[in-house]
Amino acid sequence: MVRQRYMAELEEMNRNVIQMSTLLEESIGKVIYALKNKDSEVAKKIIKDDDAIDEMERKIEAECITIIAKEQPVAKDLRRVTSIMRMISDIERIADHCADISEYIIMLSKEDSIPMPKSVEQMLLKMKEMVVAVIDSFVNEDLEKACWVKKEDDVVDDYFDSILQELCVDMKNNPEAIKQYAYMIMIIKYIERMADHATNMAEWNAFIITGDL
Repeated sequence: MVRQRYMAELEEMNRNVIQMSTLLEESIGKVIYALKNKDSEVAKKIIKDDDAIDEMERKIEAECITIIAKEQPVAKDLRRVTSIMRMISDIERIADHCADISEYIIMLSKEDSIPMPKSVEQMLLKMKEMVVAVIDSFVNEDLEKACWVKKEDDVVDDYFDSILQELCVDMKNNPEAIKQYAYMIMIIKYIERMADHATNMAEWNAFIITGDL
């Protein structure tokens, strides 16, 4: 009975991580839509919905602490519980950056419309692809996919560098729109950070699977 209860607690914790991850995927999808359409109403909903992800983080963290205190897990179970505590922090930070980007979408919606570099959307889609892959890696204990996510972070970094250079040129050539370009620079910086957090998650997934930190 003790073992059954312990396994049930681990399974519940895993389900909650997946649920939190699903909320994150939905939030990123809304960010892509809101940014493409400069939709301030969708952006406001993203900011409001961030509270649900914050609450999930607190809930899962409490579950992890309870399992460690009561069940004293060892070996792979201990790696999983401790890694989840780190991973949910990264999930929460990515969700925070969704809200951060949404703040800038709202500000952009109030300014004269100027073209955004097309590769910003491509950068966002690549970051989302990394997040989806790292969640799949967690669910299926897929080491190959975790390693793929870590490599793809370089792609997002390259997007950031090239878009930043493009925006700097645009600012010089169109100084009356410097505010909008500054907002765009902040947006791509948040996307780059989101990819960094996805990479952190991939590293913790690899630790769960291999035991190598």
